[in-house]
Amino acid sequence: MEKKKSGFFHSLLFKLLLSIGLGIFLGQFLSAGLVQVVDALKKIIGDFIGYMVPLIILGFITPAIVSLKESAGKILSVTLVICYLSSVGAALFSYFTGRAIIPQLHIQSAVAGGNTIPEGIFKLEIAPIMPVMTALITAILFGVAVIMTESKTWENLLKELNNIVLVIVEKVVISILPFYIALTFAELAYEGVILSQFPVFIKVIGLVLVGHFIWMTLLYSLGGLFAKVSPKEVFRYYPPAYMTAVGTMSSAATMPVALRCASKSKVLDPKIRDFVIPLCSNTHLCGSVLTETFFVLVVSKILYGDFPPAQAMILFIFLLGIFAIAAPGVPGGTVVASLGLITSVLHFDNTGTALMLSIFALQDSFGTACNVTGDGAIALMVTGIFKRVPGRDGNPPLDEE
Repeated sequence: MEKKKSGFFHSLLFKLLLSIGLGIFLGQFLSAGLVQVVDALKKIIGDFIGYMVPLIILGFITPAIVSLKESAGKILSVTLVICYLSSVGAALFSYFTGRAIIPQLHIQSAVAGGNTIPEGIFKLEIAPIMPVMTALITAILFGVAVIMTESKTWENLLKELNNIVLVIVEKVVISILPFYIALTFAELAYEGVILSQFPVFIKVIGLVLVGHFIWMTLLYSLGGLFAKVSPKEVFRYYPPAYMTAVGTMSSAATMPVALRCASKSKVLDPKIRDFVIPLCSNTHLCGSVLTETFFVLVVSKILYGDFPPAQAMILFIFLLGIFAIAAPGVPGGTVVASLGLITSVLHFDNTGTALMLSIFALQDSFGTACNVTGDGAIALMVTGIFKRVPGRDGNPPLDEE
């Protein structure tokens, strides 16, 4: 059997960091012709990852529901409630802190234009077999139906499907992610986004990043409290997932790495983990809604001279937690999915929505990274709530299952 190489320089985290650095460096020297090739390759790999996302959802969520059997309905309901409360809580935290901090800042809109990517020289579209939300609903319905019919044939087939998808994720998707991230950052460097937006990036995004880590700390603290274990036993495995999200800007595309990271934790129940992590990647948007709420306040202050009315903001926040569910898998998807709220509830004009889209795009990767990393805390909470922590309360350790 082939021995797996260990050490930081052989780790996925190192490969991702190296990809980001190489992408930024090489992107500054690309010609218009070469950037067309980079863009075409990036779109092909991105399409392939997008193609895999529904398969990952079907291959992990459905077998997990079947393995949970009688507890599946309760675990699904509890997970969805926690996801919504986390997203709304993050937005409320952002709103109140933003009202206190933003007036003390001198933020100006400085979203400069850069190079544009020329029209691609070739296209190869790889369409997914179904939309992400369709896959999610299908996975839940099939899982519940298999439990109700007690079909052993389908139960065994789903276990085999899980094994097949897992092999594809480990051998193919994980392997090509560093190339995808390098190509993404090469494009950003060519466009000038990395350098020209640096002042805005540091001032506004720095504050949002602090908010992200405060919220993730709260989530993991609650997870450790519910499970009665150290939350470090989960989040210490998450740096590769965080960096993958920074590079892909998509919770759904980061799902394979997140599953791999979570599987290394000895305090997460495997059945709950394989159910909650894919589910949360499509329903838990704490980092994105925290960011959008903060930026709504910033843009409103810049363009209109004041914050939106408190009643409008509260309504916006509670609706945003629902609208964001349609966003995973699409870079910038949260703000795009909520444009109707921004215009109808907050009454932003075209200039306001354009500035929201521009500034949000600058940090989208970090909001996604917060979403993905927070999913591990949700899995820990659910594991603790249902008392399925391996090695505790009569549950066998992972190596004995």
